[in-house]
Amino acid sequence: MLYVVEITPERISVADSSLPTADQVLDCTGMACPLPVVKTSQAVKKIEPGQVLELLATDPGVEPDMRAWSSRTGNELLGVSKEAGVFHVLIRRVR
Repeated sequence: MLYVVEITPERISVADSSLPTADQVLDCTGMACPLPVVKTSQAVKKIEPGQVLELLATDPGVEPDMRAWSSRTGNELLGVSKEAGVFHVLIRRVR
């Protein structure tokens, strides 16, 4: 479960410290749809099942896109936060 405790235009902070640390970080800042989805799909295939990928993106559509992508692929969306205009998306590879 994801808990949002502070929301301002510059920062959304997540209070749930049980979120895992990323095994790999994918920087897609400055890229528009569909590139963050395409690059995430490629990056997830390079990590082991159970490992976590952190996607960094500035495209505001990344949250609904990653929710749809993870639902379609069966990977686990662990959380989405936003800090200083950058979305941090944590995804666990399931298969």
